[in-house]
Amino acid sequence: MFLSRLLDPVKTAAREAGAELWRLYQSGDFQQQQKADLSPVTSADLAANRIIINHLSELTPNIPIISEESHLVPLAQRQDWPRYWLIDPMDGTQEFVARSGDFAVSVALVEYGWPALGVIYWPKEDIMYYASRGNGAFKQQRNLINRMKVNHHQAGDTLKIAISRRQPLQPIVDLLHSTEHVEYIALGSCSLKSCLVAEGKADCYMRLGPTGEWDTGAVHVIVEEAGGKILDSEFTALSYNQRDTLANPDFMVMGQASIPWQQLVKSRPTQRNLTA
Repeated sequence: MFLSRLLDPVKTAAREAGAELWRLYQSGDFQQQQKADLSPVTSADLAANRIIINHLSELTPNIPIISEESHLVPLAQRQDWPRYWLIDPMDGTQEFVARSGDFAVSVALVEYGWPALGVIYWPKEDIMYYASRGNGAFKQQRNLINRMKVNHHQAGDTLKIAISRRQPLQPIVDLLHSTEHVEYIALGSCSLKSCLVAEGKADCYMRLGPTGEWDTGAVHVIVEEAGGKILDSEFTALSYNQRDTLANPDFMVMGQASIPWQQLVKSRPTQRNLTA
């Protein structure tokens, strides 16, 4: 009941933040800077961040918030939090700047170390992906709502792999035991590629390179409720709120559980990206 009561207000917050991102995207009225890790941040990220934090602070004043665009509370102060909000006000800032439209708002609630509620809003397509633990995953486009399930992949079917528009393909190819019967689907935004797996349009998404826990929090519950998994490059579960930097290891978003993933994708030692 607690999660159910939160879902609609969180969707509203994500939609309002997305509307502001879309307004700034269309007008071009934003400023761009570089963060310490050389990744881009814009005034649009910060505007969306304020909108979401204002909504969540009013909705649940006693639940703390972690955001990519806010000061990170030291681990010693947050490691015992029973629950907290985990947000990325704009996942896909590079796509925003590059004018592809492939950027999204991401909001998750983490309970006792595991994502319990997730909302992803894609302003360009007016698509909302959302899930709460035990209640299924859904895609809403305007007034049409469909329950999501990962693709029913059968032996011999083409394996559809979501890839980044802006990263080289070869490192992904090198992770595959075979490149026969493989199709690559390019899209921006880490969360949107993960949602491709959740809605069955891709079978897998392999992420190499820096990400933070805010990049996976919301999609983690969405993918799992759709029947998939998110695992690191050694096929072990991701963890939340256990590191100083909240940096993720390389990870894989995998669809149908019956696919022999370890026969298709090479395992390799997990590398923590400490600057994410």
